[in-house]
Amino acid sequence: MIERAAAWFQGQSTTDLIWVGVGVFAQIMFTMRFVVQWIASEKARRSVMPEVFWYFSLAGGVLLFAYAIYRFDPVFMLGQGAGLVIYARNVYFVWTHKKSVSAGDAVPSKP
Repeated sequence: MIERAAAWFQGQSTTDLIWVGVGVFAQIMFTMRFVVQWIASEKARRSVMPEVFWYFSLAGGVLLFAYAIYRFDPVFMLGQGAGLVIYARNVYFVWTHKKSVSAGDAVPSKP
């Protein structure tokens, strides 16, 4: 098993290895959003979606989308591309809500 993994790594170009690294890092970013949400929900004893969830979603989604483009995987590109629209929209909602709260136009949301 270790010999096979070593042979695989040796058969990859530096560019391919960098992109595998980007893909792994992106997947970690994407996974962190679930960890953050889980911890916040456990603390609150109810389901909550903390603001940082959307930042991890957006960062992981952008990196996974770039990885999908590099791999030229249309299914992966479509899935990540659609998700990016949702994540960006939610970040927009977070920012506009904060702006309206600071201007006194809205009631602050509960954590």
